Amino acid sequence: MYHLRKYARVYFLGALFFATGLIWYAVFRENRQGLMTVAFLNVGQGDSILIDSPAGNQMLIDGGPDKSVLARLNEILPFYDRTINVVLATHPDQDHIAGLVDVLSNYKVSYMVMTEATSSTAVFQSLLAAAQKSGAAVVRPRRGMVIHLGGGADFRIIFPDRDMAGQTDTNLASVVGKAELGKESFLLTGDSPQAIEHYEVSLDPKILKSDVLKPGHHGSDTSGSAEFIGVADPEYAVLSVGKGNIYGHPKQSTLDTLKQFGVKILRTDEQGTIVFKTGGETLPEPIFKP
Repeated sequence: MYHLRKYARVYFLGALFFATGLIWYAVFRENRQGLMTVAFLNVGQGDSILIDSPAGNQMLIDGGPDKSVLARLNEILPFYDRTINVVLATHPDQDHIAGLVDVLSNYKVSYMVMTEATSSTAVFQSLLAAAQKSGAAVVRPRRGMVIHLGGGADFRIIFPDRDMAGQTDTNLASVVGKAELGKESFLLTGDSPQAIEHYEVSLDPKILKSDVLKPGHHGSDTSGSAEFIGVADPEYAVLSVGKGNIYGHPKQSTLDTLKQFGVKILRTDEQGTIVFKTGGETLPEPIFKP
């Protein structure tokens, strides 16, 4: 009996130390020290960007072509965090939305932001079903809408406006938005083509100025016009592409245009997941997670 009590005390103390360790781990992870994290996830030939605000609210923009987004999210978020406040699907192409089906099944999502653009593909129908099952409120993005993420971090919708929301071409319908904290900003363009770039420049070139740009359509030559890149004037461009992809992305012409403006080029096929952390005053060097 004595030995049983002795072992019980040992197990109890072990469990207590373990629980205390978990609590301190959670406290450490939840203290973001006023920083906003923007992570360009390495999901292969597709897009997926996670924004984690200083207040701990998260926004996921696109989910890549498959469930690999779940593994990438686990590298950024603590294991116990099963909530993503906002999910935004820029447009209905598979390389942007397929992974969102798994995200909606594995995380509690409060808001689903998506345009009126539709697709007849099975994966788009699966996304609609997953969104409905999740109970997430569906929001239609419009130019001028600002999603407050807390701690001073915002996500500003630049495109579409009301006149352009019903585009049938999925790339023409792609959402363009800007994550902002203080003086620092990240311009995220989905698969937006040059026609939309010109349209945005004509409306308000000043709003496109950014520190980090995700060029449209994985660096395709259908996006990334000299006019648009010159107006955005980023320090970094992050190209979300799959290694050895069959499309030849990014195109050399796009790389040449970025180099022409002195932009530092980062690529998920070369650096892996690319993470920026900023307090809104300066932009430190990115962190790579191969």
